[in-house]
Amino acid sequence: MVQLYSRLAPRLGRLRAAALAAGLGASLAFVPLAQVQAEDPTGNLVQMPSLSPLVKKVLPAVVNISVLERADAADQTADEGDSGSEFQGMPEGSPFDQFLKKFFEDRGINPGKPTPQPRAQRMALGSGFIIDSSGLVVTNNHVVGEAQTNKVTVIFQDDSKHVAKILGRDAKTDLALLKIETSKPLPYVAFGDSSLEQVGDWVVAVGNPFGLGGTVSAGILSARGRDIHSGPYDDFLQIDAPINRGNSGGPTFNLKGEVIGINTAIYSPNGGSVGIGFAIPANLAKPVIEQLREHGKVSRGWLGVQIQEVTPAIARNLGLPSDHGALVADVTKGGPAEKAGLQQGDVIESFGGQQIDKLRDLTRAVAETPVGRTGKVKIWRKGHETTLEPVIAEQPENMGLVASNNSGGEDQQPAAPQRASALGLKLAPLTAEMRKQLKVPSSVKGVVVSQIAESSPLADVDLQAGDVIVSVNQEPVTTPKDAVAKLKSAQASADKSVLLQINRHGVNAFVAWSSEQSDNG
Repeated sequence: MVQLYSRLAPRLGRLRAAALAAGLGASLAFVPLAQVQAEDPTGNLVQMPSLSPLVKKVLPAVVNISVLERADAADQTADEGDSGSEFQGMPEGSPFDQFLKKFFEDRGINPGKPTPQPRAQRMALGSGFIIDSSGLVVTNNHVVGEAQTNKVTVIFQDDSKHVAKILGRDAKTDLALLKIETSKPLPYVAFGDSSLEQVGDWVVAVGNPFGLGGTVSAGILSARGRDIHSGPYDDFLQIDAPINRGNSGGPTFNLKGEVIGINTAIYSPNGGSVGIGFAIPANLAKPVIEQLREHGKVSRGWLGVQIQEVTPAIARNLGLPSDHGALVADVTKGGPAEKAGLQQGDVIESFGGQQIDKLRDLTRAVAETPVGRTGKVKIWRKGHETTLEPVIAEQPENMGLVASNNSGGEDQQPAAPQRASALGLKLAPLTAEMRKQLKVPSSVKGVVVSQIAESSPLADVDLQAGDVIVSVNQEPVTTPKDAVAKLKSAQASADKSVLLQINRHGVNAFVAWSSEQSDNG
């Protein structure tokens, strides 16, 4: 297999060089990189830039991260891909299988199964980079694991090892800051301005894929602003430079040698790189790293609202000119929003002068607002715009506890056993027993959807049996008879639209239907 690889290598190199030459010739014309020669498809020699000078500049500042996890911490590790099971995704059936297997076995690694570890602990591998000559190292939070007792070791390109201390971590952005002690200044790299990078720009990723050590790959910025639902502040750069398990925490560079992203996740149906990688933008990471450096934790602004997307049906029902903004589904008792007068059903159109097009626009804008500062909020309420000025508070560490404390109030007395139906919905009273079964807070008043007919016009909206209808077109309902009257009134209205506020297992939300949905199938 080694001989076969040796015969193919020159030809593969020429083909790859020719392909790269076509794409790199113009875009790198002004980059002070070394030039190498390659043949184009016609056999003529062409000049193409080399990334070698860039790599030589940044590689010393890129490190490998080794984490010895306790058994209980290993069970909680967020990303199995960066642990000892690195090679589970290696493709089978390649003509180089035996060659690769021997390569890894010579280095004490079994590519077919996790590296054997004592039962009580496990080794996890990742990447990182030095941002200060004193020994500050940036990596992913999931690389260092959840337990503070994990032993974290930073390994340099010359294989020297340094035990690291975790200065701080932030699970919401998946970032961590380490510190190693050293007797001499260390090489380091700097963050660039990730907002200046354009789709199609060339990037270079460096890291520790599969535990192999410093590895360089090149590609382009494929997309910006990706939300992969990994956290509330998702705004990933998508790159096609090959990154694999073990690259997590490593840097993505622009051609100036500036860090524009931190490699964090990949989309992979087979465990290996398929050209879809995601990096945290430098502009999102920089303020987080700075807070971890100064305080060991991240303090974020908090408004105290639960929000949801404004769908076209909701926008039509509320009379909004377009389906933008963030719909307030719930307001935390005693929070900044409630004190400023925000209500359920309000649509936040802008915050601090920034227009809110997507939910994450508001989430990030509020989080980045200093605690104690007043944030101007423009809202849409019942056909009119108004501006409120909440004073931003510090985001609680346990948001789940805040939500559970938001359910106070007196319980309802058991309702009479009346039932009713409208628009294909069968409705029942919210009794104390039903409230307990559905996990609905005592402060919530409404009626229970006991059944939805297949012919109901509301069957295709996000409504389920067991939901509690709290209001119809922003008018509260307390009995099935009351709800039926309001539903029939909405159906008979000119626009035939219905906006329901519901509570599902303690979580408030809005769902909407209009006759246009039925007309459009």
